[in-house]
Amino acid sequence: MDVGKVKSLLTRRVVIPAIVGGAALSLGAYTIMKPGSAVMAAPGYTAAAGPLDNNSVSALLSLDQAMETLAARVTPAVVNVTVTSKVNSPHQVSEGDDDGQDGQQMPPMLGPSSPFGQFFRGQPQQGPTIEHGLGSGVIISPDGYIVTNNHVIDGAIDINVTMSNREVYKAKLIGADPLTDLAIIKIDGKNLPSIPWGDSSQLHPGQMVLAFGNPLGFRFTVTRGIISALNRSNPYGTDRHKPGQFIQTDAAINQGNSGGALVNARGELIGINTFIISQSGGFAGMGFAIPQAIVQHTAETLIRDGQVHHGFMGVTIADVTPDNAKFFQMNKAVGAVVSDVSPDSPGGKAGLKTGDVITALNGKEVSDAGELQMEVSQKQAGDTIHLEVARDGKTLNVPVTLEPLGGSKGDHEVAQNGNGKGRWGLSLANITPDVRNQIQLPENVHGAVVQDVRSGSPADDAQLQPGDVIVSVNRKPISSASDAADAFKGVPSGQDALVLVWSNGGNSFRVLHPSNG
Repeated sequence: MDVGKVKSLLTRRVVIPAIVGGAALSLGAYTIMKPGSAVMAAPGYTAAAGPLDNNSVSALLSLDQAMETLAARVTPAVVNVTVTSKVNSPHQVSEGDDDGQDGQQMPPMLGPSSPFGQFFRGQPQQGPTIEHGLGSGVIISPDGYIVTNNHVIDGAIDINVTMSNREVYKAKLIGADPLTDLAIIKIDGKNLPSIPWGDSSQLHPGQMVLAFGNPLGFRFTVTRGIISALNRSNPYGTDRHKPGQFIQTDAAINQGNSGGALVNARGELIGINTFIISQSGGFAGMGFAIPQAIVQHTAETLIRDGQVHHGFMGVTIADVTPDNAKFFQMNKAVGAVVSDVSPDSPGGKAGLKTGDVITALNGKEVSDAGELQMEVSQKQAGDTIHLEVARDGKTLNVPVTLEPLGGSKGDHEVAQNGNGKGRWGLSLANITPDVRNQIQLPENVHGAVVQDVRSGSPADDAQLQPGDVIVSVNRKPISSASDAADAFKGVPSGQDALVLVWSNGGNSFRVLHPSNG
C-alpha cells in the first residue's frame, strides 16, 4: 500500500474542504461570541437536555478508555517509512507492477483504479527519475528491527524512519522476501518501543482489531474494526506460489497503510496490513493483512539469514469440497487434493499422484489447500516433511524432501479454490500440434481441448472456456475428444462427474453436475 507523491496527494485533498471549513468557522465564531444572557433570552429557546449519566453508559466509557490505552501503547511502535527509489523506465508504476521482478504483482481484480496504483509509488515519469514513497512499519524488537512490506522498500536507495515523537532515523535493509511481500529494516537504537507477537491461529471472525499506519500522508493514524474473515485465498494471479491465508478486516486501511500493524485487544501484532480491494480506489470496507504466522516466521528468518529459501513440493493443490469429496472417498470436506504433479519434482519423486488427498503434515491436520501451502512455504529446502495421504480409500504416509522454490523450471506449488461448478454443454476436439502450440500446452499434458461452450449452458456457468483441456473424467485419463465423449456418456444419469481441467497453465478439479433438462 503505497502513497504516491505526498505533496500532490495533500494538494488534491485540501482545496475544497478548506473553503467549506472556513465558512463554517466564521459563522460559528459569531454565535459563540454572543453574550450568554442574550442567547438564553431568545424567545422560544429551551436549554438542551443534559448528558447521559455515567452509570448508564459505563460499558461504552470503559470501552473508550480501553481503546485509548491500547492506542497509546501501540502507536509509539508504529513508524513512518519514507524511501527514495530510482525508476529507470517510463511506465505507470504501482503496487501491481514488479519492475521486472517476479513476486511483486498485486491482485489483478483490483483494476486500473486500484489504490495500489497510488499506494506507494508516484505518477508515471519519462526516463530515469528519483521518486519518493511513503509507507508504514512496525518495531518488533527494542534494538530497532522493523517489519514492513517488501513493496514499500523495493528498489529503495535511501530509507528513513520517523517515530511518533518525530525523531528521524536512517534505516538499512536487512532482508526482503518478495514471495510473502515482507521485509526487515533496522535502525540504530536501544530500548525502543516494540509490539509483542500475537497468535493468528487463535483469531475468530468478529474479534475487535485496530489498524495502525500512515494513510494518505496522515501520520500515526489508528482505525478500529473487526475481523471480517480469515484464511482468505491468495489473490496474486501472476504468481500462485504466493501463500494466502490473509486476514480480512473492515478497519479502514488506505494508501500509506502498507506495512502497518493490525493488533488485537491485547496490543499484540496479529498481522501486517498489505492491500485493499476496491472498485473506487478508496477504502471500501475490505482490507487485508498478512497473518502473524507468516510474518513472524519470515521476519525471524530474514533477521537470522538475510533471505528466505522457501521449500516446495512441486504439486498443484486444491480444496476438498462438499461437491468433490465423494470422488476421493472422503467422508468430510477437509484436506488438499493434488490436481497435478510436476515431473521430477519432490512430490513426484516421493510418489504423490493426481487425486491424492493430503490430510496431515508432520502429524498436524490440514484443513485446506491454503493452509498446506502456507505450511510448506515456511519450510526450508532440504527439509523432509511427512504427509498423511488418502488414496482410493487407503491412508498412506509419504515423506517428501523439499527442494528450493524456483530450482526446477516449470514446477508448481499452487493452491486453488475448489468451489467451481460445472455441467455438460461443450464441444471438444483433438489436440493437434498446432492447437498445442496455440494454447501453449506442455508436451506432458494430454486430453481433449474445449472447442466451444454454448452460451448460457451448464458449461458456461462453470466458466469452462475454449482452450481449456479436459485431462481426465472421473479420474480416468483422457487421450482424445472421442475418449472424453465416451467418458461423459458413461456417467450414470443424474450423477455428477469429476473433471480434471488444464487451464491457464495449471490443473484444477471441477465437479460437473448434469443438467436437469
